[in-house]
Amino acid sequence: MSLYQPEPVEISTRMRPGEWTEASLEELVSTYQAKILAMGAAVSEVLTEVVRNDDGSVAVAVSWNKGTYADEPEGGGFTNTEATNTESRGDTAGA
Repeated sequence: MSLYQPEPVEISTRMRPGEWTEASLEELVSTYQAKILAMGAAVSEVLTEVVRNDDGSVAVAVSWNKGTYADEPEGGGFTNTEATNTESRGDTAGA
């Protein structure tokens, strides 16, 4: 195995209070995920982070976790099971 340091792939944005709704946020996240998948990412390599701030703004980042080695996924080992690796972090009280 050779060391592989892939270029990071991330689509992200921030939206001010009043610029988004729950429906538009969900649509935006789905669109970003679809774009990353269209670039060749496996579902298990797509990481999603949504941070809701106290002021009502929101930050969205969808990235492709390519791992450390070209032929080994992050965490090592291989699996035939596809799993969705989406996470929602941050304070949801401001929503």
